[in-house]
Amino acid sequence: MDHTITLHKAGGTWTLRAGGAVLAESTKALELTEPNAPTQIYFPYSDIAMAFLEPSDHTTHCDHKGTAHYLSIITKSTKLSNVASGYADPSAALAAIKDHLTFHTSDQVTVEQI
Repeated sequence: MDHTITLHKAGGTWTLRAGGAVLAESTKALELTEPNAPTQIYFPYSDIAMAFLEPSDHTTHCDHKGTAHYLSIITKSTKLSNVASGYADPSAALAAIKDHLTFHTSDQVTVEQI
């Protein structure tokens, strides 16, 4: 079974919004694509308002990327649990996603190119 993952610089400027606020804006985002999964945009930590994120105990493991750690977004009115994930020690082939986070979109969390 082919499980080719591609990773490259995402073109343009990308934003993350949650709870009505912009929590990230980046021209250095990375775009990751893999079979049977939606494209993921990874924002560098340096472009994210990390004060609105809270580490979670939740983790998952991907044979191709490594172990993901999760974070929750704390907004003025709610906690959006486990909506951000990243890899502290990604596989060698995907080392560029270290110190980056991707966000699981919903009606309360949006990632878009502007």
